[in-house]
Amino acid sequence: MASSESNNWVPCAQCPLLQCRGLRPLDAPLLAFMQEFKQGEMRVDRGAQVLVQGSKSPHLYTVLEGVLMRYRLLEDGRRQILNFVFPGDLLGLQVAMGEPISHGVESLTPATLCVFQRDRFEEMIVTHPALAYDVIWLAAKEEQALEEHLVSLGQRSASERIAYLAVFLVERAKATGVADGNTIALSVTQSQIADMLGLSLVHTNRTLQSLRRSNLISWNLGGIAISDLDAARDFAGMDGEYMQSRPFF
Repeated sequence: MASSESNNWVPCAQCPLLQCRGLRPLDAPLLAFMQEFKQGEMRVDRGAQVLVQGSKSPHLYTVLEGVLMRYRLLEDGRRQILNFVFPGDLLGLQVAMGEPISHGVESLTPATLCVFQRDRFEEMIVTHPALAYDVIWLAAKEEQALEEHLVSLGQRSASERIAYLAVFLVERAKATGVADGNTIALSVTQSQIADMLGLSLVHTNRTLQSLRRSNLISWNLGGIAISDLDAARDFAGMDGEYMQSRPFF
């Protein structure tokens, strides 16, 4: 579960995220600023803790490659997974506001993160209002995603919850270049699914088998495959088109 600094930085002007259809590219002046603002890159192994609940980090991060998860731990060790993090997403915004982070972040895959100095965040906001707007936009979309997750926990059946989560993950993966069609090679355990959706392991296992038999969603340790994305969205009761072009850093 090691992490390491990388001396071979990807120049911002050559960032692979510029080619992702779901991410809105920065213009040349902002790319130049981000190149100067960027402190470096950090590579982490699968299972590495990037941010620790209750801590204050001197850094902010953008995901360059890989998939991570945000989670909250209770005192007795129980865990609630809050959301999943994809390329282009910002980590550590609470720290930028001078507060301890209220959740942990763990890497689900080997990942590369762009590293930024927290104490320069105010400078970025003051000198580049367009980036400040992007931060607000990302925070609003995170709130929207959490609302949808809350609806799942409170109102959707077990099958609908898992279908919703599968669609959410595949759509985010497609938009950020992680997925191949409606298939994503992402190892999410049944325990992690249960911790996200408030289900028991037994109920999670039975529901996954039922969805697989229906030929709607196939989800195992090798990844997620959805035969018909629109049908899966309808089954989960997802309104409208969730994905929009997102800013990134």
